[in-house]
Amino acid sequence: MSDARALRPGTVKQLFVASRPVSWINTAYPFAAAYLMTTRQIDLTLLIGTLFFLVPYNLAMYGINDVFDYESDLRNPRKGGAHGAVLDRRMHRITLWAAALSCAPFVVYLAVVGSPASWLVLAASLFFVVYYSAPPLRLKEVPFADSVTSSIHFFSPAVYGLVLAGASWTWQLGAVILAFALWGVASHAFGAVQDVVADRAAGISSIATARGARWTVRFSLACYAAAGAVMLVAPWPGPLAALIALPYLTTVWPFRYVTDDTAERATLGWRRFLWVNQIAGLAVTLLLIWRWFLTA
Repeated sequence: MSDARALRPGTVKQLFVASRPVSWINTAYPFAAAYLMTTRQIDLTLLIGTLFFLVPYNLAMYGINDVFDYESDLRNPRKGGAHGAVLDRRMHRITLWAAALSCAPFVVYLAVVGSPASWLVLAASLFFVVYYSAPPLRLKEVPFADSVTSSIHFFSPAVYGLVLAGASWTWQLGAVILAFALWGVASHAFGAVQDVVADRAAGISSIATARGARWTVRFSLACYAAAGAVMLVAPWPGPLAALIALPYLTTVWPFRYVTDDTAERATLGWRRFLWVNQIAGLAVTLLLIWRWFLTA
């Protein structure tokens, strides 16, 4: 790969789209919030860790996915924007190298400042980032494991932030992580519904292709509801976060009767989901600020 080719504007644009910038906050925020709420200070590790989970982590997670999902993405009309890039074959090697090289310096720093426990969590997080999409495991094609692994992508930065900061674990803190995990499972399951037709055409398995679109939507609803219920045991004002499940339930509910043939209709709900995430993030921020002052 020549330097001239690597620096072409088109190359940078495709890498940018592949990293799903609309979703950057979904991984950076959990780490930053967990670390900051534990240490209660802004330091270099917070800044570097947040930047890592903001861009390189997402380029690795989504870029690797786009490389190994190329055949499916070609058949998927929603690809090519906020929902992900259809990478030209010539971009595949570049994307994998860009993901690895952008992550490397951050991982080295975090390893130096971390502990053996934090190394283990970070290693597990990156393992699932890679092998969700890459062979030989390709966990995204193992029904149910696909939703669990996808969830790990989002709650593991929070777990890592807590471990890196030396948080004291309680059963209530564990409940918060469990609720976050259930949210991730629900979100992945609902997202998989819209790709049933494209995935089956490409011979790709998922929770939605295995169980069917209608069952998967209802499974997603159950997981969102469970996430809200689990938050009721969180320390105050955590129980108020149970209300955050309502916008997600409202978004998914209209699609509870979709069939495999009409599954692509769920894309409308997914577009709403992306906006609901922003609103939910604001609500979580306000609750964290409230918790910050209560425990000051």
